[in-house]
Amino acid sequence: MQGLRGAKKRERIAELESRYRLGELAERLTGKLSGGQRQRLALACAVLHEPELLLLDEPTSSVDPESRRDFWDALFDLAEAGATMLVSTHYMDEAERCHRLAIMDRGKLVADGAPVELMDALPGTTLLIETAQPRVLQQWLRDQEDVLGVAQIGAKLRVLTKHRDDAINTLSARLKSAGHDARISNTSSIIDDENSAALPMKLPRI
Repeated sequence: MQGLRGAKKRERIAELESRYRLGELAERLTGKLSGGQRQRLALACAVLHEPELLLLDEPTSSVDPESRRDFWDALFDLAEAGATMLVSTHYMDEAERCHRLAIMDRGKLVADGAPVELMDALPGTTLLIETAQPRVLQQWLRDQEDVLGVAQIGAKLRVLTKHRDDAINTLSARLKSAGHDARISNTSSIIDDENSAALPMKLPRI
């Protein structure tokens, strides 16, 4: 089906079994594999014939964090080898690894550009807030007129505020006066800092 036969096919299969750690799984049925193992197998099948273009639809939606990191390592290797990839994902840490983003909302394109361009286009400042009661603070922030958006990521809150200048001090003072104990810091990323630390930081052309 992929146009490979004989020695060339056997050579390519052996190469991919080694690259994606599939050799020890060769005698197992796909249905018996874990989510991460299945994704590695699916990627190996997709690149068997060394395509120039790969279309990947939510490739890591059902795998654990370690497998997700390994999968993106494999994608980076493919990108560095010259492959072009079009990836759909709802994980923002994955999206930021891409060279260019297109954000869809209800089937319509609402923004596109490089990650840093989209970040710079935000109407305000993005802050990271650490607190012992993130759910309580999240509700309070949603009621503030100068808060454009707030999302909980793990134990932290990522907040988009209207303020461009002195945003940290402005919000810190209001939190203190409202009786909320929190630590605020700037973030230059659209992704979760804890998750991103476990992902490669190089940016191939994906």
